[in-house]
Amino acid sequence: MECLFMLTRILLYFRLVKWLVFRYPDFAIMIACLLLETVEIEKTPKPQAACAMPVLNGMRILTESEKTKKAREGVMEFLLVNHPLDCPICDQAGECDLQDQSMAFGSDRSRFVDNRISGKRAVEDKNIGPLVKTIMTRCIHCTRCVRFGSEVAGVEDLGTTGRGGDMQIGTYVEKMFQSELSGNVIDLCPVGALTSKPYSFTARPWELRKTETIDVLDAVGSNIVVNTRAGEVMRVLPRLNEDINEEWISDKTRFAYDGLKHQRLTEPMVKDVNGQLGPTDWETALRTVAFKLREIKGNEIAAIAGGLVDAESLVVLKDLLNRLSCENLYTEELFPTIGASTDLRSNYTLNNGITGVEDADLLLLIGTNPRFEAPLFNARIRKGYIHNELEVALVGTKVDLTYQYNHLGEGGQVLKDIADGKHPFSKQFAAAKRPMVVVGSVALQRPDGAAIHRAACSIANLASNEDSNWRVMNVLHRVASQVAALDVGYKPNVPQLNNVKLLYLLGADSDQISRNQLPKDCLVVYQGHHGDNGANMADVIFPGAAYTEKNATWVNTEGRAQLSRIAVNPPKLAREDWTIIRALSEVAGYRLPYDEISEVRDRLSEICPILVQYGKLEPANFYSIANKLCEGTKLKFDKEPLMPPQVSLHQFYMTDPISRASLTMAKCVTAATKAVSNN
Repeated sequence: MECLFMLTRILLYFRLVKWLVFRYPDFAIMIACLLLETVEIEKTPKPQAACAMPVLNGMRILTESEKTKKAREGVMEFLLVNHPLDCPICDQAGECDLQDQSMAFGSDRSRFVDNRISGKRAVEDKNIGPLVKTIMTRCIHCTRCVRFGSEVAGVEDLGTTGRGGDMQIGTYVEKMFQSELSGNVIDLCPVGALTSKPYSFTARPWELRKTETIDVLDAVGSNIVVNTRAGEVMRVLPRLNEDINEEWISDKTRFAYDGLKHQRLTEPMVKDVNGQLGPTDWETALRTVAFKLREIKGNEIAAIAGGLVDAESLVVLKDLLNRLSCENLYTEELFPTIGASTDLRSNYTLNNGITGVEDADLLLLIGTNPRFEAPLFNARIRKGYIHNELEVALVGTKVDLTYQYNHLGEGGQVLKDIADGKHPFSKQFAAAKRPMVVVGSVALQRPDGAAIHRAACSIANLASNEDSNWRVMNVLHRVASQVAALDVGYKPNVPQLNNVKLLYLLGADSDQISRNQLPKDCLVVYQGHHGDNGANMADVIFPGAAYTEKNATWVNTEGRAQLSRIAVNPPKLAREDWTIIRALSEVAGYRLPYDEISEVRDRLSEICPILVQYGKLEPANFYSIANKLCEGTKLKFDKEPLMPPQVSLHQFYMTDPISRASLTMAKCVTAATKAVSNN
């Protein structure tokens, strides 16, 4: 038993040191938390902090000596002097670093019982918004939240006031912690001082089932862990992936999960003779659509895919409509049709990858606000800005980024001047060793999107590009399904649908098309998981599964395929999307040749092998050819400035059917709007 106890202590110690030093290597070393990282070093009179002591040749470090043990026990004793006995009611209980270390190095009683100690320190809680709950009496002043705000998030709202026992962490004046990454301080806090407000008093960690999956609320593809209990999503946590999101996730990823419980489509619906949608069974709904498919021609059918559609559903719907001699498959997101357009993958992906921006020395952002369109990519930009002296320039409307940048102008004419070498920035770009151009997908959806794309390619061609593996031109997408849809052959621009008699909306909710633009006899079929914009115009509704309810393939903005896994079952009569389309094909008499998802993925590999190479990032082929094919386009720019869709924080929270159904995100919008009005 004594050996087992000693082994436990050693494992706990190394777990803590690894957590402190290696999990957050970009944090400035403060030695503020004193969480038992002390070690004894030979020929050194006092114990040293392991996280801050540089390792030298010949150094002998004793991690389990008597002096080390006494130092850790002493630190623990001081930490617990003012720490409240809140473990039974603390949300951090069961996954608290202080709990773990006190089990190994804490005493069974306190020596601070003399009459001069009037009581434990008490601190007033702070209100920093609807996401992070504060119980500041538990705070041990490690300042991890402060360092995260100033170093990673780039928002210096949190700080310290006072000294010694009067020291407090807060926002100086009571206000919202205005960051799109604010929820990460919950993971950073080693005690229960900062916890999740929406998750407060709902579950204990040992009650939860953990499922490793992928976030799809933006195009980054952050790796996450979904915690569930009794078929309900209780919380979402980040999962370490150094190539994509590191150990962070955005607030929308972390807190919008309650939108999975509201406004859900749970059973098939068909309009009656009075034009009212009513619930029905699957057989009736499928037969209604199948009958229409059999009586019309292939060119009278069209399909539009939305932003939250998995690759399997995209390819199954494409195969079905192709069997009906229909090629009218489109995405809600637009893309220029110049040059190679979407025929070459390097035209529409983030070719250098998410990590590539850390190695760049000059970055040109065109018509995008990465802080709100892709928060984790923006965190990478800030990381390069701080550690690698990355210079950033912006063409478009001025936005509040988390780093300094050179604002070159707002309109497309600036891009033309840079491409023609008439702008001072042209020489700077040409002289850079590793420049990058990142174009926002929304900038390419304007009427002059083709000219913007052409100008961006011309600017990219200015680079000397000594490294053959370096890709200057990059596109930053906003939605999770766009790259996969273009990979399997969907067209990016929805035309006029004057002759369409059946329109299939596969999760399409962005109002790209309205009912008034369709013929009166057109049957609109909506397949999705929320009663959002697309369901409002539907004649038939097929209830689908959300991203936490299916095994599916997703492709992020850099072109990396990843797998999501089932965390909970779809509600009531809702089903996985590809199985609905497969059932429709059989009822309609055009049976598709696959019954299992493995067979669908075999079909994916036939169309685009990259889509089943999970976790791998394939280099962009034909990159130089794609850039040259764009050069024939005439440059005609609109006078309107290049304005990104999300300029301020309140526009970040509700951008898709799931977040629009989230009560937590609604509270965030209210709080962020109020914070702007108060400033």
